[in-house]
Amino acid sequence: MTVTSDVILERMMALHPKIIDLTLDRVWRLLAALDNPQDKMPPVIHIAGTNGKGSTQAMIRAGLEGAGKRVHAYTSPHLARFHERIRLAGELISEDALSAILDECYAANDHQTITYFEITTIAGLLAFARAPADYTLLEVGLGGILDATNVVPKPALTIITPISIDHTQFLGETLAEIAKNKAGIIKRGVPCVVGPQPDDAMEVIEATATRLGAPLIAHGQQWHVWEERGRLIFQDETGLLDLPLPALPGAHQIENAGAAIAALRALGHGDAACEAAMENVTWAARMQRLKTGPLVAAAKGAEIWLDGGHNPAAGAAIAAHLKTLPERPTYLICGMLNTKDIAGYLRPLAAVVQGLTAVSIPGEANTLPADQTAAMAVSVDLPADTAPSVDAALAKILSETPAARVLICGSLYLAGNVLQQNG
Repeated sequence: MTVTSDVILERMMALHPKIIDLTLDRVWRLLAALDNPQDKMPPVIHIAGTNGKGSTQAMIRAGLEGAGKRVHAYTSPHLARFHERIRLAGELISEDALSAILDECYAANDHQTITYFEITTIAGLLAFARAPADYTLLEVGLGGILDATNVVPKPALTIITPISIDHTQFLGETLAEIAKNKAGIIKRGVPCVVGPQPDDAMEVIEATATRLGAPLIAHGQQWHVWEERGRLIFQDETGLLDLPLPALPGAHQIENAGAAIAALRALGHGDAACEAAMENVTWAARMQRLKTGPLVAAAKGAEIWLDGGHNPAAGAAIAAHLKTLPERPTYLICGMLNTKDIAGYLRPLAAVVQGLTAVSIPGEANTLPADQTAAMAVSVDLPADTAPSVDAALAKILSETPAARVLICGSLYLAGNVLQQNG
């Protein structure tokens, strides 16, 4: 009987060290046992940052595929199924291929301590090394310098999206410390595209790039991007591009789009690839309007939106986008992890929504209890109550405001659960 990927992933969880210690020692050990797949992948584009990594990667993939290229892509966490993390030449990895590659990595690890993210990332690298493609897009999981993806000696390009305060327990308390960690993906002589950054972060990135002789392609210096009359305008040292706005909603996606276009141009691709990056991009749970499914059916005349952002910068970006939508009473259904800056995330949203119903994230050990999320909302002057589930929260909101706009938000884990339940 074939062992399913879910069963193997459960086994891998048992290998996790008692304490998370960011190190690459376990990764290098297992890579060596698997004959170093990191050295055999198609040209790598490595993406770090706090916000916008996934959206930027999705735009680059859409652009490269629009230019006829075959693209591997690695991202985390997944939303509905683990298979979303590993995309081989444009297609999500099949169940048979995933089970086989996980089983091989599990056997090669020989029951030694390793984190779930480390061993599953290595499985992705092994899959990429064995399947033909033109490019490999690797999204960093946490930080940069000691992330399990940071094992490629000479990527084709690195990208650092906007950096803000997040994961302070692992990456440092200040922007400069966090930026130093994320700038760890910069490699000697390899060009690095840089999105908009706070000054403290940019200083660290520039110092790292100078030390390593890595040319920077930085927002506000080598490239500029803005919206004008419903179009996206991109300008760099080779000229001006007039493009459609990105298919992903939100003003913050303009800057992500700029980084994606800068990356495509650095890789030698022209206008057609840049247009495809804007028009063809899809990325779930980034201000996604749900159009079908049981939740939407239950909502009748209401709007249901979904977003997985979870830090203060994401809260600000969501609030800015909500302000651009037609006026409508707007409520949040929010569930968050206990490791996040809850007040920082909710504060900008408090100014643009009428209320919040807090839920605990189903099946997630690190969920913040709903009553604590509600208390944090009240602390930033956002009226709040609780519900035992998303369904119950939605019913409660719509019983009082049938034509509301409802945004389910606060965590990618909650977003994934909603996508699973909503079909």
